[in-house]
Amino acid sequence: MTSRAESSETRSEEGSTGLPELGDSIDPVTFEQILEMDDDEDEREFSKSIVYGFFEQAEATFSKMEISVEKRDLEQLSSLGHFLKGSSATLGLTKVKDSCEKIQHYGAQKDETGTADEPDSQICLNRIKDILVEVKKEYAEAEKALKRFYHDTS
Repeated sequence: MTSRAESSETRSEEGSTGLPELGDSIDPVTFEQILEMDDDEDEREFSKSIVYGFFEQAEATFSKMEISVEKRDLEQLSSLGHFLKGSSATLGLTKVKDSCEKIQHYGAQKDETGTADEPDSQICLNRIKDILVEVKKEYAEAEKALKRFYHDTS
């Protein structure tokens, strides 16, 4: 196992050490902080409960996002994007976090970075629809890697 000093030296520009078992959709430094809370490294009950709780939360949030897209409810989409951004960031799911942040911004009728106004609500809604397709793929990739980490074959 590498020390924190060694870890910081081998990180990529994004701050990831690129652990192969997690893939590039999960920041191992952030995820390791969750793993450090486990009492038993073999069972990993604590971190597994957090991760699997996130799976349930993400699925429910994606469903709510789909409904909000149909209702054209940008304010709710911004709120849901913000919510899922925070929980995905906690686990180190960087791609999911970044996409959710874009949904948050477009829902607030801002550009992708949140710095400029986008007054056309249809443009914002169309961009959210596109991002929602991508974020679900990013989530599926992260979910697969995490289930593999926990030796879950389901």
